[in-house]
Amino acid sequence: MTQLSERAKILVVDDEPANLKVIREVLANDYRLSFAKSGELALQLIENEPPKLILLDIMMPDMSGFEVCKVLKANPKTAHIPVIFVTALSHEQDESEGFALGAVDYITKPISPAIVRARVKNHLSLVQAEQLQLAHIDLIQRLGRAAEYKDTDTGEHIARMSRYSKVLALAYGMSEYEAEQLKQADPMHDVGKIGIPDAVLLKPGRLNENEYEHMKQHALIGAKILENSPSPLLQLAHKLALEHHEKWDGTGYPYGLKGKEISIEGRIVAIADVFDALTSKRPYKKAWSIEEALDLLKDEAGKHFDPQLVDLFIGQIDSIIEIKNTYTS
Repeated sequence: MTQLSERAKILVVDDEPANLKVIREVLANDYRLSFAKSGELALQLIENEPPKLILLDIMMPDMSGFEVCKVLKANPKTAHIPVIFVTALSHEQDESEGFALGAVDYITKPISPAIVRARVKNHLSLVQAEQLQLAHIDLIQRLGRAAEYKDTDTGEHIARMSRYSKVLALAYGMSEYEAEQLKQADPMHDVGKIGIPDAVLLKPGRLNENEYEHMKQHALIGAKILENSPSPLLQLAHKLALEHHEKWDGTGYPYGLKGKEISIEGRIVAIADVFDALTSKRPYKKAWSIEEALDLLKDEAGKHFDPQLVDLFIGQIDSIIEIKNTYTS
């Protein structure tokens, strides 16, 4: 039996004591349960200690389950809590209304204990998976920021370029999910700078040939840090760390990849990274204007950058400028 402190907390909301008793008998051995006989009391309990999941009756006096769900989903602090309606209503219109309000499932009365256990377990598993994904993304962003402490780049640089990358990915035809994954992996592209000596990384002037060779190693160092992860997100971050300095004409580093030998993600990030570096002030240079940066992208199309992506980036310049103005250093 799971220890009480480790059990997920579930709130059961129903105005009929008999129904609450049935749910208690089905779930009490595996979860921490709390009960509310009205929508108003349920909202009070949720404010004091948000549960992991809510089993919510629809037909209640004063405040219906639909009304409770609407309040929960309108509040950012409770919108993430999954709501399963437990109800005698079975019309398709009722189900559609519930799903439109943000419910994740329906259980019809009289309940089947096996179905209740299975639905609750499945949805709590989804909650746990989502929390792990959020923790994963948070760790990636924090590790990306750790690299920034070794560099003159700012957190706003990461915020801007990752959003530029997403805009360009969508313009290229990636799905929303693929573009968002690219945005989430972007903060890791320069993590290898952790391994570059400060005398090289923080030098205010132009690097000499030996120093530049040291600097180029950050792509391989970053790839080494991120290699062999089972996580698709970290696999993508590994690709970005390795390829973001490769060039369309094959003159980049570390491997001199050419054209479509460079992944589409690497080609996208190369443009986003350079554009933001050009239009940002650094200790060793002033910020370029948008027009100057776009002129360079045009000049380097077919040399440094994928020419198709340069055209797409320029076509999204209004969105790019909006991001730049929102995330200012």
